[in-house]
Amino acid sequence: MPEYIGYNSIENLERILKLESFRNIFLITGRKSFENTKIKELIYKSLKCVEFFRFNDFTPNPKIEDIKKGLGLFQSGNYDVIIAVGGGSVIDMGKCISIFSTNKGTPESLVLKKNPIKKKGIPLIRIPTTSGSGSEATHFAVVYIKKNKYSLAEPNFMQPEYVIVDPQFTYDLPNNITAYSGMDALTQAIESFWNINSTLESKNYSKKAIKLVMENLLDAVANPDKKSRLNMAVAANYAGKAINITKTTACHAISYPITSYFNVPHGHAVALTLPSMIVYNSNVNEDDVLDSRGVKFVKRAMKELISIVGASNALKAKEVISQLMKNIDLETKLGELGIKTKEDIDVIIKNGFNPERVKNNPRKLDEYQLRKILEEIR
Repeated sequence: MPEYIGYNSIENLERILKLESFRNIFLITGRKSFENTKIKELIYKSLKCVEFFRFNDFTPNPKIEDIKKGLGLFQSGNYDVIIAVGGGSVIDMGKCISIFSTNKGTPESLVLKKNPIKKKGIPLIRIPTTSGSGSEATHFAVVYIKKNKYSLAEPNFMQPEYVIVDPQFTYDLPNNITAYSGMDALTQAIESFWNINSTLESKNYSKKAIKLVMENLLDAVANPDKKSRLNMAVAANYAGKAINITKTTACHAISYPITSYFNVPHGHAVALTLPSMIVYNSNVNEDDVLDSRGVKFVKRAMKELISIVGASNALKAKEVISQLMKNIDLETKLGELGIKTKEDIDVIIKNGFNPERVKNNPRKLDEYQLRKILEEIR
């Protein structure tokens, strides 16, 4: 996989197009994140010798209706490559259109696994403009059907092909987007670290990502410079590579209804339960351990994780993460985000507690324990 990371790495785009003889481009971008920014100027400069059509008519958190709209536009042209320039939603949109365009079945049937993915998609060049989702490094995409989150995933046919991570594309990010995208990267890295599917390789990626976020996120939000922007871009990429091996765990599973029903941005939603889950997973015991490597293994991993975030024990680690969120102006209480009643908590549990999604957590999480965690942060 050709991967270009660093300042001015966007200059490789024109070379990729010439090398692969791509002449007709389907360009997917965000709306405000693309218009009137240096990103547009640099992308259009790289596309000066080719034909392209730009698609940006969709909302964040890709909905199946928006994906089908984009797929229809793609299929109406003779495009030989897709370029996705944006945050996680934009890159996920690119992955979906790429795969749906070459495989048999409706988008719904492919997402719901009624039809198998048997082919690689149309070539996709992934160019992130946020430092958070790590979507450029993963083989899965988030898709919403109604208010339910699904994952389109296929390790054999959806691995990254071309990736360009240029930190200058994050220069125009508002502080709040820098904040919650950074917490998305941190949460991914931590969830991957304690994941029952963790490997030496995934833990190496996780450790690098966690350290970079802990050292650079506050600066990237409050006083951004070239160093903090570069380090956060690298951190997000490492976090993406980590979950590409392990997938995520409980924090992500719980987050989806918080986003769907209460409009809390994804990166903020996943981080809300992260401090409490550090304590919860640290208290794993013989009766509720899910990692086949055993309680001692999990406890060692949690002890190492706590040290990486710069704390001496689980409660201190909880405080460190909570304080980081406060320092970057992210609420840590559900009530401040409109999630105030028992009925609101019920909505999250009903739609966020999916045994299939929380099975990667090292400690078994049941509805009773989840309710305790949510009530604690309400």
